[in-house]
Amino acid sequence: MSIAASIIPVTPFQQNCTLVWDDETKEGVVIDPGGDAERIQEAIQQSGIAVQRILLTHGHLDHAGAAAELAATLGVPIEGPHRADAFLLEGLPAQGAKYGMACRPVAPDRWLDEGETVDIAGQDFVVLHCPGHTPGHVVFVSTALGFALVGDVLFQGSVGRTDFPYGDTAALIAAIRGKLFPLGDDIQFICGHGPGSTFGAERRTNPYAGDGA
Repeated sequence: MSIAASIIPVTPFQQNCTLVWDDETKEGVVIDPGGDAERIQEAIQQSGIAVQRILLTHGHLDHAGAAAELAATLGVPIEGPHRADAFLLEGLPAQGAKYGMACRPVAPDRWLDEGETVDIAGQDFVVLHCPGHTPGHVVFVSTALGFALVGDVLFQGSVGRTDFPYGDTAALIAAIRGKLFPLGDDIQFICGHGPGSTFGAERRTNPYAGDGA
């Protein structure tokens, strides 16, 4: 079984909406469809994949703004994030109005908790609750594949913003150091914006969460 991934930058925030699928069965998922639903649908059609579900790492507009529309079009469930982000998903229309982006509120079919698993392209990925950027942010990790999808928790050379009223810098750094880095230096990750990296590279060099921070 081989896993493939494709990144579709969406919204003015250039968020990494990600398609992940099994190359053999062509079954896959959409992770964080933040907007530009038509562009995402075109990418799905070009890839020839059968989408099984939509996964959300957290409730911000640029990650969840097109989730309700896409789920209705594709006829698939929405899973995630943690229930602590319910207020953000319910407030998506208000978030969108600030940026001239029309979007619907999202009511996930399944909330996710620490230690549960989600099926991504036929593989079990463990759910890690990593609050700080938002209260209900989750990360999806497969140590067997050496691959993670971390949303806005960790970036190449940076970490997620915590300057929101509900942000928590200490919780964010604790999640990165206590939950992500111990999983192994070789794990590669796709993040919510910009290029990916490995946990090892960020542990060694990240100025906010690395060993020297």
